[in-house]
Amino acid sequence: MKKRWLAALPAIGLAGLAAQDLLQRDHALRHNFPLLARARYALETIGPELRQYIVTSNDEERPFSRDQRRWVYASAKAQNNYFGFGTDNDVEDQVFPVVKQRTFSDVAPSPHLDDLSADLPGAKILGGPRGRRHAFRPGSVVNVSAMSFGSLSPQAIKALNQGAEMAGCWHNTGEGGLSDHHRQGGDLMLQVGTGYFGCRDADGNFDLEKLVGVVGSGPVRAVEFKLSQGAKPGLGGHLPGAKVNAEIARIRGVPEGQDVVSPSRHAAFRTVDQMLDVVEQVAERTGVPVGIKSAVGDLKFWDDLVEAMADGQRGVDFITVDGGEGGTGAAPMVFADNVSFPFRTGFAQVYRRFAEAGLTDRVTFIGSGKLGLPDNAVVAFALGADLINVAREAMLSIGCIQAQKCHTDECPTGVATQNRWLASGLDPARKSVRLANYVRTLRRDLVKLAEATGVAHPALIGPDDVALAEGNRTQTPLAEVYGYRPDWGVPGPEISREIAELMR
Repeated sequence: MKKRWLAALPAIGLAGLAAQDLLQRDHALRHNFPLLARARYALETIGPELRQYIVTSNDEERPFSRDQRRWVYASAKAQNNYFGFGTDNDVEDQVFPVVKQRTFSDVAPSPHLDDLSADLPGAKILGGPRGRRHAFRPGSVVNVSAMSFGSLSPQAIKALNQGAEMAGCWHNTGEGGLSDHHRQGGDLMLQVGTGYFGCRDADGNFDLEKLVGVVGSGPVRAVEFKLSQGAKPGLGGHLPGAKVNAEIARIRGVPEGQDVVSPSRHAAFRTVDQMLDVVEQVAERTGVPVGIKSAVGDLKFWDDLVEAMADGQRGVDFITVDGGEGGTGAAPMVFADNVSFPFRTGFAQVYRRFAEAGLTDRVTFIGSGKLGLPDNAVVAFALGADLINVAREAMLSIGCIQAQKCHTDECPTGVATQNRWLASGLDPARKSVRLANYVRTLRRDLVKLAEATGVAHPALIGPDDVALAEGNRTQTPLAEVYGYRPDWGVPGPEISREIAELMR
């Protein structure tokens, strides 16, 4: 008799659920189709995972296809990341970049083509043209982009910072302030957003003295004022109060347990002139290079910035252009999809304005926005980027599976969550090695691409070295696509000779 009751329990449970579905009035589907509707909801919940591994092709999924994720994962694990039997891309109908290899070149072959430990420094000295006291040449053309503690777990921040130290690149703190987890040995770029977290007074206003103190506490090599980001340009950030624990509250200088909302615009400056005054004040007090990060929308801002910098008296040391395709920040769909220009269009609009004014050698240009893949990175360098920052690819390298739950605090791999149990599964000591492997592998592939085009460094790849192929019908050089002159997209002769000699 007991066994019969046990066998009947599942049926009784299902009958109870069916009765609940019939009696409730919140969901018409559950009322009309008891139990079947629940099965639909279950499939809908795991739909992204099913599509990732069962339904979609290798190149179909977005934002990162299976092939792209596989390349990052294999690179991070120092495994074979080659692909066999030819491309599986649709070369008949897609638009895609083509790197034009040169048959002959005067540049001696690089001895470091397969050396993952080889350095690949930046082409320009950050802060050098403006004479900053602590100007420096970046040790790596690939660096870790801005991802705040609070958005990412403590373990993820530690893994990224330790990995950055191993790879010899910098780690951008994100706008959430400088935490203890950022101090694992890697060099830092301190980001200052509209909330001024870590450098704000009791009323939330920018506090220069606090910023000077944070920079002085090290190891901060540069300061970046974030005007906007590609995930949600023109929209302030929002950290729910449930995620604002005592540690985050202390680091950001905000009340514990309360929602943290970043304004959409800066209060410390409201015009280009005021912004440059603040930039010069910070640079004078700290001695480090100071720049800006922005997605590209209103082009008048960039016209005004070029005009204000034309006399050489004031200026930013670097400009990070973020693509409007969306990134690590959680955002309303319309902002991720439709606000600000995609990276290539936005970057070209900014670079062209500085090139027309003859100012490109005074500024280090940094690209950000899905550039952690060799094909996207080489296009950025051809358009004039001197360095690239990687965010989502860095997350993939330390375990992210593109579950797209960053905004829910339920990241299953412990990367983008403050849930202690989920975060405990991420081992910083192991994952940091994977981040370093990934960065080194990307740099190695960039050296190979430079070698293929006959130059010594990826920043010397020009807009005529890459074309956009429209299927197997036509090709158009980037210079023609984006209205560049032949000498744009690469540093001037003096810097080019210097970096070529350095690479030897």
